[in-house]
Amino acid sequence: MDWRISQRPSALKKPSVSHERKRTAEAAGNDFSKGGQTASQSIFSTVKNQHHSPRIKHVSWGRLEVEGRAEPYKDAKLFPGGSREWNWRETGTGHSPGIQPADVQELLDHSAKIVVLSRGMKECLHVPRETLDFLKEREVAAHVLPTAEAVQLYNELARKEAVGGLFHTTC
Repeated sequence: MDWRISQRPSALKKPSVSHERKRTAEAAGNDFSKGGQTASQSIFSTVKNQHHSPRIKHVSWGRLEVEGRAEPYKDAKLFPGGSREWNWRETGTGHSPGIQPADVQELLDHSAKIVVLSRGMKECLHVPRETLDFLKEREVAAHVLPTAEAVQLYNELARKEAVGGLFHTTC
């Protein structure tokens, strides 16, 4: 189920919980180098083309394999030029209250023009209206999906678009 925030706001009122979906998304690999961020950010992986959003090579429960990264992530932020671990404690994210505007701001700071937000394999991660309004005010298309579907859409968009994504690989 693909949705943009401007088309289905009623979907925000009662997030549904679905059965665990396990789907593998594969993509071609790419060479990489490691780079650092500011002291407030952890080390992240970069791809050679800074305008290219890294592809997701595989997703399964608790594991996200990303182009340009030797080790898998549990939760990750992907954006044009690279990726990094998504540490929920940095912004106060949790299953509830959900994904925070500060989480998506980092994607926009890396020039993402479209954002894919994963709600987890069982859709336990909420996406508050405040976060969707934040994206809408900036005219950024947002897609909110269960993780397996989010990975599939993200990889399709990454072929041609400056896309960013937040991926939660467990519940």
